[in-house]
Amino acid sequence: MHRERVSENVFWFQSEIYAQVTAGVIAGPQWAVVIDTLATPDETLAMREYIEHELSLQVRYVINTHYHADHTWGNCFFPGATILAHSRCRELLAEKGVASLEAAKKQNAALKQVKIVLPHLTFDQGEINLRVGKKNLILSPAMGHSNDGISVLVEEDRILFAGDAFMPLPYLVDGDIDELVASIKKVGKMGLENIVQGHGDIILRGEIEAAVKENLAYLSAVRKAVRTALKRKNPLEYLDELSIEECGKSRVFLGGLAEPLHRRNLRALYKHMLENTDKYEGEE
Repeated sequence: MHRERVSENVFWFQSEIYAQVTAGVIAGPQWAVVIDTLATPDETLAMREYIEHELSLQVRYVINTHYHADHTWGNCFFPGATILAHSRCRELLAEKGVASLEAAKKQNAALKQVKIVLPHLTFDQGEINLRVGKKNLILSPAMGHSNDGISVLVEEDRILFAGDAFMPLPYLVDGDIDELVASIKKVGKMGLENIVQGHGDIILRGEIEAAVKENLAYLSAVRKAVRTALKRKNPLEYLDELSIEECGKSRVFLGGLAEPLHRRNLRALYKHMLENTDKYEGEE
């Protein structure tokens, strides 16, 4: 697991095991806030060990940016902490998380000690402010990757924990492309010092504009490709031949997972647009 101090009392953790998934810690004088958990019990427990023994703090709050397993299944390793999330995150964890975990346990013995802990405090619109020492955390909706996404802005440092609304490769299979475009555009206008992506490396201030443009260009290319495919005799064959590089991204992102995720993006958007033909008629 990689670890880095992003600014005073703000720390970043990145998995070395699964898809470069990230988590964050905001340290206050008496307690800490965790933003997302990591993909495996061992890495989440290593993060907790660092907080408790290196920072000498207990975790009072855990913020889930969305319900996906690699960001929430570690909730159970912070007993006594209050879990904060979007209201839809709680619903989706209850609807899907328990069954998914039980299925995963049959394949992976390392998950034996994991249990689903649902968020205790939720919201579905507006913002939540959480004060941690001298830091003000602003939780606000960040949709598109999923319909329960939130981001966390460390206001004083202009550091955004964006969750999966911002990734090296935008991923929309469980979300909505229009909402994802809107979220990425919003990030580009926030005047940030750093973006902590839900997966991948930290984006520095001088890199943000280019990263925003690249992600928007990728989504535009994917949308254009699917519109073209809908006019073809063999649309899925056309999409299967469209490489990630042709859409402006590299297959080396996310520890090699970018290419299959790109394939899923194309298929998911094709299915969505096919089912909503009326909505997209007349698009350029």
